[in-house]
Amino acid sequence: MVRVKICGIQDVETARVAVAAGADALGFVFAASRRQVTPETVRQIVAVLPPFVVPVGVFVDAPLEAVKEIAAYCGLGAVQLHGAEPPGYCQALREIGFRVIKGFRVKGPEDLAGLAGYRVDALLLDTFVPGVAGGTGKAFDWGLLAGKVFPVPLVLAGGLTPENVAEAVRRVRPYAVDVSSGVETGGRKDPARIRLFIQRAKEVF
Repeated sequence: MVRVKICGIQDVETARVAVAAGADALGFVFAASRRQVTPETVRQIVAVLPPFVVPVGVFVDAPLEAVKEIAAYCGLGAVQLHGAEPPGYCQALREIGFRVIKGFRVKGPEDLAGLAGYRVDALLLDTFVPGVAGGTGKAFDWGLLAGKVFPVPLVLAGGLTPENVAEAVRRVRPYAVDVSSGVETGGRKDPARIRLFIQRAKEVF
């Protein structure tokens, strides 16, 4: 069964909705974004999560020491690096015990060429939109992934919604799917869309 990460969580109430619906991981954005949260808020949310739901911190080209400090303070289970962080940066976090998800923005086959150089715990593929690190609500061409074998688990992101996630899971067969704007209405997380997204993602296999 595919795993589901609900990203852009900003409050305890939404976190509890996602957990009750069957989310496997929750994402907290520390980078500049309309969904940005403070370490203090995330620490409070993480404190009420059940033990098998993974809290993931999302960072974009942040100083390495800042990532270490925030991850430890908040009790994060994994860090998602969504910028231009090099392999050595990722390795430094893994060496001190953090699980690392490295995000890449895809616009064409050339963007898949250098993934093998990263020794991380999972690869996350999102859609390339100029000037935007993620959360764009746009899907890339899933056909680019046909026949591809990845050295670590693949997390599919970018433009996923309750309406298309089942097709995405069937076509790509990722380890996990990641959604943020696709479960929002009017810029806010919508409990009904969160529940429907998770249901449709998990019922495929």
